Amino acid sequence: MATSDSNSLPAGKIPQLRMMPMPADANVYGDVFGGWIMAQVDIAGSLPATRRANGRVATIAVNSFLFKHPVFVGDLLSFYAEVIKVGNTSITVNVEVFAERNRLEAETVKVTEATLTYVATGPDRKPRQLPPLPD
Repeated sequence: MATSDSNSLPAGKIPQLRMMPMPADANVYGDVFGGWIMAQVDIAGSLPATRRANGRVATIAVNSFLFKHPVFVGDLLSFYAEVIKVGNTSITVNVEVFAERNRLEAETVKVTEATLTYVATGPDRKPRQLPPLPD
């Protein structure tokens, strides 16, 4: 994962999610609500966790969440998510969010970074062991 506020998206990485906030996602000043961004980060983080768990996961912790820059209506957000730790039932995921603004001028800003932990759950919604990695 990229760790700087470079003026480009992370090279060689594919975003888990891409979204463009709409006016209903912003306050009266045009800044997108933090809660809206948090919800999208949770969705993006759950995608690699679900793949690793080979099924249902539930968010059990937001370990860290940092808003580095504001997000505006019309920004094209790219959410990059990577599994960084695996336990018996839990999966920790790092998520980075980049905003492409003023796309004609190609300005890209890292706006958010977060670490979330998910737990694999069964049909009863109770924790279950993660399956082994395929050979």
